[in-house]
Amino acid sequence: MPDSKLSSSIAIVGAGDVGATIAYSLVMNPVAGDILIVDPKEEVRDAQIQDLSDATFHGNTSTQVRAGTHKEAGQCDIIVFTAGAKQKQGESRADLIGRNKSILESAISDMQPFAEKTILLLVANPVDVITYFAQKYSNLPKSQVIGSGTFLDSARLRGVLAAKAEVSASSIDAYVLGEHGESQFVAWSAASIGGVPLEQTLLPNTKLDKDAIAEDTKNKATSIIENKGATNYGIGAVAASICKSILSDQRNIRPVSHYQEDLGVCLSIPAVIGRQGLVRTIEMRFNEEEQGKLKKSAEALKEIINA
Repeated sequence: MPDSKLSSSIAIVGAGDVGATIAYSLVMNPVAGDILIVDPKEEVRDAQIQDLSDATFHGNTSTQVRAGTHKEAGQCDIIVFTAGAKQKQGESRADLIGRNKSILESAISDMQPFAEKTILLLVANPVDVITYFAQKYSNLPKSQVIGSGTFLDSARLRGVLAAKAEVSASSIDAYVLGEHGESQFVAWSAASIGGVPLEQTLLPNTKLDKDAIAEDTKNKATSIIENKGATNYGIGAVAASICKSILSDQRNIRPVSHYQEDLGVCLSIPAVIGRQGLVRTIEMRFNEEEQGKLKKSAEALKEIINA
């Protein structure tokens, strides 16, 4: 695998909790030589940079953190887009999406023209909708515009199943797919542990309430936000992992949001991630129920996009 740590650069657009945590993950597990933080709120941006820079002084990283412009971001190897407005009291979801679309369109316009191999990684929510519009606004090849999608949801699912089966989460293949949101679903028919179907590997007398597990996985973020105001560590680790997969051309399979030609939307299906971004989609054999849920998820996203 090519070592691109010293020469590559990652721009993080948005210096809030999520953007700063992604930057911190990239500093502590070095993936790129330069991390640019881009945010119109210069005081917040500069404070985050000073704080993050302190983390680079312990001697185990060569990563430099600095302020950057949108134009500079457009020339980076990866642009991680976390910027977005928070929902105001009484504001409809459609109005919030409208504001976030405007933020996205303005930022992309300021970043253009992009470097030829730039990968645009969308983290801001609603991530599938934002990924869809980022493809439209950026004119980058669809393989170079991806969203974090249900990667974190799938990691949460593996954590639950690992506890039930008493095995390492890394031994579990199980995915939450579709929209990152209300219509997401677990592809139970493809779940396995060590390559063996899930049901065959559970300890005797272990019962799985699949509906409850799927619901808990979907609602975990809401619970965290209610108690601490934001979720940032999980998504920070996930975004950093995607960056590493890209820059090191690792060809990992990840459930990320990307454009589905047959469905006309961006949603999460497992895909191979490498230096060109999306290398290829993994064609999964869904059962009839899961196929229906995937189509329902796509329809739900179309309604939001066309609202």
